[in-house]
Amino acid sequence: MSNNLNNYDASNIQILEGLEHVRKRPGMYIGSTGVEGLHHLVYEIVDNSIDEALAGYCDEIKITIKEDNSIEIEDNGRGIPVDIFKDLGVSALEVVFTKLNAGGKFDKNSYKVSGGLHGVGASVVNALSSKCEVTVFKDGNIYFQAFKRGAPEKPLENIGKTDKNGTKVWFRPDPKIFNETSPHFDVLSHRFRELAFLNKGIKIVITDERVKPEARVQEFQFDGGIVSFVQYINRSKKSIHKPIYISCKKEDMELEVAMEYSDSYNENTYSFVNNINTHEGGTHLSGFKSALTRTLNDFMKRLKLQKKGIDKLEGDDVREGLTSVISLKLANPQFEGQTKTKLGNNDVKGLVESVVNEELTKYFEEFPDDAKTIIEKAILANEARNAARKAREATRRKNALDTMGLPGKLADCSERDPAKCEIYLVEGDSAGGSAKQGRDRNSQAILSLWGKMLNVEKTRIDKVLTNDKLEPVIASIGAGVGDDFDIKKIRYGKVIIMADADVDGSHIRTLLLTFFFRYMKPLIKNGNVYIAMPPLYKIETGGPKKEILYAYTDEDKDRILKEKNLDQDKITIQRYKGLGEMNPEQLWETTMNPETRNIIKVTLEDEYTADEMFSILMGSNVEARREFIEANSKYVENLDL
Repeated sequence: MSNNLNNYDASNIQILEGLEHVRKRPGMYIGSTGVEGLHHLVYEIVDNSIDEALAGYCDEIKITIKEDNSIEIEDNGRGIPVDIFKDLGVSALEVVFTKLNAGGKFDKNSYKVSGGLHGVGASVVNALSSKCEVTVFKDGNIYFQAFKRGAPEKPLENIGKTDKNGTKVWFRPDPKIFNETSPHFDVLSHRFRELAFLNKGIKIVITDERVKPEARVQEFQFDGGIVSFVQYINRSKKSIHKPIYISCKKEDMELEVAMEYSDSYNENTYSFVNNINTHEGGTHLSGFKSALTRTLNDFMKRLKLQKKGIDKLEGDDVREGLTSVISLKLANPQFEGQTKTKLGNNDVKGLVESVVNEELTKYFEEFPDDAKTIIEKAILANEARNAARKAREATRRKNALDTMGLPGKLADCSERDPAKCEIYLVEGDSAGGSAKQGRDRNSQAILSLWGKMLNVEKTRIDKVLTNDKLEPVIASIGAGVGDDFDIKKIRYGKVIIMADADVDGSHIRTLLLTFFFRYMKPLIKNGNVYIAMPPLYKIETGGPKKEILYAYTDEDKDRILKEKNLDQDKITIQRYKGLGEMNPEQLWETTMNPETRNIIKVTLEDEYTADEMFSILMGSNVEARREFIEANSKYVENLDL
């Protein structure tokens, strides 16, 4: 055996031909083999169609999820080239779908700007599909080629005549590769709605044929482009001026900016490069922020709006209540890292800053009342931030292991590795006491909450940081708050909200989730926030074989009664109204034991819809909340009366 291990020579070296490497290491190309990777396949093909739209040849894209979870994408662009690729002696279509780093994105004459820069999209989709079929409508003919796990089944065929142009790609994700092969309609819809906003006038239709009796269909087309995008994000808020739109075209760059201030206290800024959401920002976002801060400071002086002690507005001040979308189309974007979430082009910052400063100045000169309204809001934000500075310092922790200054109501755990730790935010001292006794002291921390949380949707950050209900939460999590929040400093890998299964408990959960969404959003995006699901019913059987069962829903209760064939006269059913009704052993068994508990991970699939929901439910727009309640009252269950 040792001889075999020592024999390391040329025979041990493997060359993975064609698309074998993609199938062997799919994570390198699509990130994961979970549902995110599955969706990535769809995006890769749709992005090719979007690139056709950016080039001016496509204005309609159709995405269909078939009954068997396969996906079909069709556009009315030019159609993938079908002529022979001389170097390989096969069609250009076959080259695109079987060779990595092959495509038209490298040719400036074909695509001026593109989101897919590496030429791997179509070939990776083909490689990771059990079956892939491509149909091209071009030059009056219909061309067809089928592939199986990346390999062509036959050469390209001419199968008929047509009067349309475009490309249709159908593929079935390979169950040998993916853990989940069922695409999520809502997640895909979110992305396609985004693409429709970013590409004015293009129509994107997504259909889910798995829904019966009629397929679910959503159509997106926005002639207002990113101005409509901003209005969509702000639709549940009260705007304080009309949207501001800035655009500029240069030889290798096209910049669009849409912005609007509302009466809210939160900033919502989204940046894109070639339709790619640059979550981590980059030079284009830096340029926008710098220009905004400089321009508003200039006009504060010009309009003589300075107040005592406020000679200069900071970036955080001028962006309070701002909703903005920055869309940059660039010939040669340089992204930092493989994820394409941060733009690195050094020359972009100055260009964007110059354009935004110039155009925003023109707008404020034409509409000085809007400038005054925005600046006065920023001044109030500055005053609140100055008041919050000391509070922020009190809550900031030097590192994740620092135990100084932890709140008195926190029963901490002994483990110091955040990945192995979890904290329960427990409603009420009574339940908190039971949780402290019943927990695993090594890995589970307990923080008892008393009274109602502050509704952060209706207040500025200074009130948030000094609120006696939120201070312990901020200090316990240990990663800061707002712009200072650092996900690397969290003390617990799981933050679990445990509240009563009643209206008050729901309210507390919503208040905490509002706080996390507004001031600790990375905590949600990173998958660290959970909701505990305590049982609704305790079912106790009588007789010699006494048994205690727990039901977490009404349906669960009915199922247990049916499966156990329990005599209604010989059982006792207790409806839990609060966590305090359970002793430590019961609380551990039902709600805290990692082996048996039910907890729900809080995810953020559609940030715009989430923002709207928090604005409606927790904001100051009473009319929007009334309309929401009236429209959804019929769906209410288990309402406490």
